[in-house]
Amino acid sequence: MKTISGYGRKGHLLNNPTSAAMERMELYCAAHPGSPSAARRPQLLYRGQLWITLLGPTVDEGIVGIGQTVEAALRAFDAQYLAGLRPPTEKFRRASYNSTPRAA
Repeated sequence: MKTISGYGRKGHLLNNPTSAAMERMELYCAAHPGSPSAARRPQLLYRGQLWITLLGPTVDEGIVGIGQTVEAALRAFDAQYLAGLRPPTEKFRRASYNSTPRAA
């Protein structure tokens, strides 16, 4: 029986996804040189039918992007990375920094 490698329907990878996925990540980073993905080069994992990009020791402790394609996971990673750089909302800042100390 002949094995098929390369891309299937909707850009999903078939057979050996590792080398093709790394190539797709390189193409994404070349097309988006200023992105967090290009600068930080997160790990690229394939679990179930999803691609996961991870920067950090674990999914719980790191920055994660998840998608059905390598590019979707990298876009999600970029969005999560940039969201972590934004300052907290005004409502949260007021509650955190303008609270008055309580007497004991």
